[in-house]
Amino acid sequence: MTQPIATTPFGRRPMTLAMISSQMAAKNGKPETAIVHKWHVFQHIKEARQVLGATDRALAILHALLSFHPETALEAESELIVWPSNEQLMARANGMPPTTLRRHLAVLVDCGLIIRRDSPNGKRFARKGRGGEIEQAYGFDLAPIVARAEEYKSLAGAVYAEKKAFRVAKERLTILRRDIVKMIEAGIDEGVPADWRRFQQAYQEIVGRIPRTAPRQVLEGIGSDLEKLWQEIRELLETFTKTQNPDANESHFGRHIQNSNPEPLSESEEDPPKKDEAGGNVAATDNLRSLPKRELPLGIVLDACPNMRWLVKGGEIRHWRDLIAAAELARPLLGISPSAWREAQEALGDQQAAITLAAIHQKSDQISSAGGYLRSLTDRARDGKFSVWPMIMALLRAKLDASSPSAVQGGGGPGRDESQKPAHGGGLQPSEQLRALLAKRPK
Repeated sequence: MTQPIATTPFGRRPMTLAMISSQMAAKNGKPETAIVHKWHVFQHIKEARQVLGATDRALAILHALLSFHPETALEAESELIVWPSNEQLMARANGMPPTTLRRHLAVLVDCGLIIRRDSPNGKRFARKGRGGEIEQAYGFDLAPIVARAEEYKSLAGAVYAEKKAFRVAKERLTILRRDIVKMIEAGIDEGVPADWRRFQQAYQEIVGRIPRTAPRQVLEGIGSDLEKLWQEIRELLETFTKTQNPDANESHFGRHIQNSNPEPLSESEEDPPKKDEAGGNVAATDNLRSLPKRELPLGIVLDACPNMRWLVKGGEIRHWRDLIAAAELARPLLGISPSAWREAQEALGDQQAAITLAAIHQKSDQISSAGGYLRSLTDRARDGKFSVWPMIMALLRAKLDASSPSAVQGGGGPGRDESQKPAHGGGLQPSEQLRALLAKRPK
């Protein structure tokens, strides 16, 4: 066969430097890539398709073109031009439309995966001599498959290594996040003296930088920051563990538990809180028959406990799951142990437990032991003597009284603190049904 001389595309398609580059690469193929397995090279091209800029449909067409070559092993010195018609290509490409076929053939050419060898009239055919040998062929040259086989293999290896590194970075990030959260919970639960609020804020600040989609380099940078925080917390816990007497029994160890908060919060069940049910009376919860049987609306809970919005990014709580997530953030801030929170969830359910914690958080300045108070309410819930309605109604009544004209004009009256002022400029505006319900409840 004579050397093909057609190097420019037929018709209006322009000649580009990328075409010249791919033709030069095919012409100057290395000796070690003189014979390649076409399907092995095609697999490498598939793995590196994003780097090469090839589309999935373009690869489907390349697969069809390779199938038109009768040999599995491609040699640099052999005939590497195939000349199937568009109808034949569409049939082997699962019925691809003609316009799509032409578009993705151009993608293969632009990527340098094939070379056009167009005839003077743009038709694809082969001219044979008297002995049956091919003298001249016009179609698609597969020479780059042989000439750049090693390059495709290297690109596929680099893509695999990058995917593996990205997966490792994500796994490392997940493990660090899990370890830090659990170590902070353990430190609070075990009474390790430390500024746990600072650790929580540092963790939230780092985690807040994680975007929805990020390259490996960003994940590795965030992972390094999390690892520094992990190391600091780990060293603190290990140091505290070494200072304890390993032979001490549980009761002896309990007498030495400390809390790093400025105002220590004890979770002893014998220590009653200063205020009952966020301003209400615990005994009022015994009369559950007069309470509504339906669940509290989320809007009423948020009106009564606006401080929960401060814990959520953007201050938006639209669903119960958002309130439950905010309660998970408020729990360590109140000094409530994970075990007390789990018991409350088991006794009350996730939704009712979140409402209870929201009310405790709203009046945390009036409760000396948030953890002990939650345990007390959990015990009452097990006996069927607790409902969240009185807690929320008491908070709403306090806001309603604070927003009344007499309270505003009189400066609040004696015994009224600043925390009972309306959370919003116009104060609470309850419906007539809510006003009637508040009127029925004893003040």
